[in-house]
Amino acid sequence: MDYVIEMLNITKVFPGIVANDNITLQLKKGEIHALLGENGAGKSTLMSVLFGLYQPEAGVIKKNGREVKVNDPNDANKLGIGMVHQHFKLVHNFTVLQNIILGVETTKHGVLKMAEARKKVVELSERYGLYVDPDAFIEDITVGMQQRVEIMKMLYRENEILIFDEPTAVLTPQEIEELMLIMKNLASEGKSILFITHKLNEIKQVADRCTILRKGKYIDTVDVQSITKEELSEMMVGRKVSFNVVKDDAKPTEVCLEVENLTVPGKSKTKNAVNNVSFNVRHGEIVCIAGIDGNGQSELVYALTGLGPIASGKITMNGCDITHESIRKRNVGGMAHIPEDRHKDGLVLDYSLEKNLILKKYFTEEYQRGGFIKYDAVRGHALDLIDRFDIRSGQGPTTPARSMSGGNQQKAIVAREIDVDPDLLIAVQPTRGLDVGAIEYIHKQIVAQRDAGRAILLVSLELDEVMSLSDRILVIYEGEIVADLDPKKTTVQELGLYMAGSKRDKDLNNNGGEA
Repeated sequence: MDYVIEMLNITKVFPGIVANDNITLQLKKGEIHALLGENGAGKSTLMSVLFGLYQPEAGVIKKNGREVKVNDPNDANKLGIGMVHQHFKLVHNFTVLQNIILGVETTKHGVLKMAEARKKVVELSERYGLYVDPDAFIEDITVGMQQRVEIMKMLYRENEILIFDEPTAVLTPQEIEELMLIMKNLASEGKSILFITHKLNEIKQVADRCTILRKGKYIDTVDVQSITKEELSEMMVGRKVSFNVVKDDAKPTEVCLEVENLTVPGKSKTKNAVNNVSFNVRHGEIVCIAGIDGNGQSELVYALTGLGPIASGKITMNGCDITHESIRKRNVGGMAHIPEDRHKDGLVLDYSLEKNLILKKYFTEEYQRGGFIKYDAVRGHALDLIDRFDIRSGQGPTTPARSMSGGNQQKAIVAREIDVDPDLLIAVQPTRGLDVGAIEYIHKQIVAQRDAGRAILLVSLELDEVMSLSDRILVIYEGEIVADLDPKKTTVQELGLYMAGSKRDKDLNNNGGEA
């Protein structure tokens, strides 16, 4: 059998952890090969070895049967290997075209020859159906478009082997469909694709074969057509996983969060991001704000948590007006927040895990005396949360947050926010980028918080999550609440129509949200 890439017996060790333990992966030409595993199973590490970002302690890499050495990403590019990283590597104040050619610019007498580059980019985008505006600035385009730019970077460099690291973690359902189509087109053109994911539906949809890793070890390589999702998830997690959220009916009590006529300015001062929105969330219920990305969800959450400005309106929590309170006052008053962007708003990446876990409590008497931190108490607190929330890290509490896998970073944030015993938990995309085992776990945590009488405001783009976790669904479209739905009485199709703006609840008149 001719393999275009072979990774044979690869071992990669970090302090305190064997990330890849004697792993073999073989990629055929023209196939889409999925790499499946839990958060921290070693998937990204293995691909980083192939892309030259890490050097393995043992093992060899072969291309077309010949052994090759990949010392850095430039070597990988010369071998025709390209990678789209989970967190994109784009320069935000450059244009799409500038980002695509960065590092492989054609120059004449020291002057950039942009016309040829533009022509090639336009041709590639038409050939692969990747429509991007070459003159748009990265900071002005959607995440889905940014991903297309990353794919275009690989095609511009004429890479034959394309690595996609969790490519759908930040996309809307519609963008995911488009990406799956693009991947199929690329494979039919003879490109070979390695696709890191833990979304079983996507593997079933596009992959030909799938290699499963668990805790750094190789489990098996299977033919996707001949295996069920349940079998895949069991191989990945090592136990049976429930795909359904088990919960009793909600028993909501008094109102916890009351939002009245809230208007939030948009980035471009001409249009508001959130327009005259009113709703409430009661103790003991999960209210979900559902919508396609970019319809005002982020700005609404920023306004509620104090991270962003408010143009007008009123926010009340437990009967107290918090519209203009500081973030600390809101936190101490009972608000917890699992943010959308875990790197930007959730963690201090250069702090250790234990310091990140204490960010909301370090100033209390339990953890400081006379302005000096009690480090023994901080360590004990971290060990307790690591144990309770199954946070996996190479060096325990002293692990730098930056070096942890995305899923374990997410678990750390969930642990910290639930640990403060909040009255109101605002959870934005709480399971983004998590594997089925971790999703099941976080869903249980959220339901347990609801059952303990907390008010939960969930913001999610995952329709399955919206339908299975919510007690009430508020649909947001272009900054307005357009529907207040009961998940038991609605369908995914109906939800999709409201989200796309082609249907609207006439009774709401946008001061709805009243159950």
